[in-house]
Amino acid sequence: MKKIAFAVVALFISAGAFAGANVEAGKAAAAKFNCASCHGANFNEPIDPSYPKLAGQHKDYLVQALKSYQRGAVGTSGRSNAIMEAQAKALSNADIENIAAYLNSLQGSLILKK
Repeated sequence: MKKIAFAVVALFISAGAFAGANVEAGKAAAAKFNCASCHGANFNEPIDPSYPKLAGQHKDYLVQALKSYQRGAVGTSGRSNAIMEAQAKALSNADIENIAAYLNSLQGSLILKK
């Protein structure tokens, strides 16, 4: 019985490793799609103060935001911004996961105030 439980746990751990995003691929994708042109070279200093800082942002938030831009202004689950919609629609699911992992891995200047 312990062998079966160990095999099940090992299967879940290895499946999680394969489902993980690739930070280096995310760095390449962010460069390919020229994200820094608006969000700044270090993703901490956007060219316009209304654009978000992306470095250090939570990966799951970034994934959700990019997928919302892909949907566009559809009901309550989409986001509308002409530039971001066009950029996000060109991204594959792997691109989104990888870019989100890359941005999350960067040292950010986001501050949580309590």
